[in-house]
Amino acid sequence: MDSNAPMPPRKGRDFIARHGETVFNAAGRLQGEHAHTPLTRAGFAQADEMGRALRETLGPRPALALWASPTGRALQTLAVIAEHLELDWHAARTDSRLIEIDMGEWGGRYYADLAAEGARVIDRAAGLLFPAPAGESYPEIATRVSGWLADTAGDEGDRLVIMHGISSRVLRGVMTCAADVPGFGAPAAPGLPQGSVVMIERGIESVAHLGLGHAPA
Repeated sequence: MDSNAPMPPRKGRDFIARHGETVFNAAGRLQGEHAHTPLTRAGFAQADEMGRALRETLGPRPALALWASPTGRALQTLAVIAEHLELDWHAARTDSRLIEIDMGEWGGRYYADLAAEGARVIDRAAGLLFPAPAGESYPEIATRVSGWLADTAGDEGDRLVIMHGISSRVLRGVMTCAADVPGFGAPAAPGLPQGSVVMIERGIESVAHLGLGHAPA
């Protein structure tokens, strides 16, 4: 699927958020597709602020479909937000196409150790991780998130989607028909601090809540 092609007309609004800070974020380790990296206290606080902000916007018990990456950190974040919204966490749906970039041989390693070995880990200008050896490329991320978008385009109502730093930026880039980031071969929306939520409606993105967390890739 061409990530730059116009997406099918999409019903409702999408509220897209990144999970809260995790123990890997705090330690400076690459998480990638790791399934279980629990939230820190700061991460739970970020989930709380997103929940409060969404309740102010949507009110209690909104007609909102809950979606998440199947990782523990995304589901923990969603549990806190769902409590604020008075929604049933058990009604949430997960999809493996919403997981984070696969970091291959770098998964779980410390940023500092890789840098000491001379590896180029982060493109500072773009704020994106470079693809890792035996890892996933950005066009591959765009293809999988585009598949999820196509499969859910006709769903009625609004959606809340909890996912990850890199993959959410690619998803948002695809949804807004952004240009490919030079050198990465796929679109990516600007990075936002943890604790932020964007709303995308008819291909137009606005920041629903700007968090106060850090924004490491």
